[in-house]
Amino acid sequence: MSHTAHIPSHRKPRRSASKLALRAGVAGGVLSTIAVAGAAGPASAEPVTETIEMPTLGSLGTDLSSAVAASAEASQQEALDQSLEAQEAAALQTAAKEAKKAKAEADRKAEAERAEKARQEAEAKAERERAEAEARAEAQARASRDSARTQLTSTSASSSDSGSSSSGSSAGSSSESTQVSSGTAASIVAFARAQVGDAYVTGGTGPNSWDCSGLVQAAYAAAGIDLPRISYQQSSMGTSVSLSNLQPGDVLYWGSRSGSYHVAIYVGGGKYVGAQNSSTGVVERSLDWDPPSGAVRLL
Repeated sequence: MSHTAHIPSHRKPRRSASKLALRAGVAGGVLSTIAVAGAAGPASAEPVTETIEMPTLGSLGTDLSSAVAASAEASQQEALDQSLEAQEAAALQTAAKEAKKAKAEADRKAEAERAEKARQEAEAKAERERAEAEARAEAQARASRDSARTQLTSTSASSSDSGSSSSGSSAGSSSESTQVSSGTAASIVAFARAQVGDAYVTGGTGPNSWDCSGLVQAAYAAAGIDLPRISYQQSSMGTSVSLSNLQPGDVLYWGSRSGSYHVAIYVGGGKYVGAQNSSTGVVERSLDWDPPSGAVRLL
């Protein structure tokens, strides 16, 4: 170890450059003030006794701190203002998007409502046109049936007059009777076919709605033949015939002969006319569509 190591240093602490500059500036300012005052006054002037206060280091630090604080506050306020402006801009943009979305949704709903209204109007128009077409068809069918009934009535009256005025031998009487029967069967068949398309109504006896026995009774009545009203009573009359030997005008029945629950009229060609049910009304169908149980001949 050096023999001078324990000797304390006599050097003064090194001052920072900023402090030295600050002190030099203050001293320079004081000297400049004194020199100006001395040069301005006359030689005989009284000595200057006014004391000039120079700023101290402490007041300079306070002013500097206030300036820094004010600058920081201003910067903070500016940053806050910018943040508020950004938030306002974002809120306006969001509101604009929401308004645009709401308008699009309103337009979509309005368009859907217009389309639905147009569809309903089209359906209503189609329904009206269909109803009018059905009404016209029904009127035409009714007129056709009325015409057929008028012709049947005339034919039946003519057949009756011919039968009442006939005379001659037994052979001639037999031939005339056969012709009357044929004419009667044709009248029955024509009347039954004229009702095809009419409605089925339980207990219906015409003129535009029928049940099965009501139609059979009316068809025979058009030919001048009285039948009971009930189906099993009708099928109990006349002579039983085979389904392979049917003739137009024969009464078909379903069930037993004395206990039938449904009747119809054979119209030839393997077909019959009957008031089936409320779904089909009066129809002309093949025997194969609903084969009967048996048949009776009343002519």
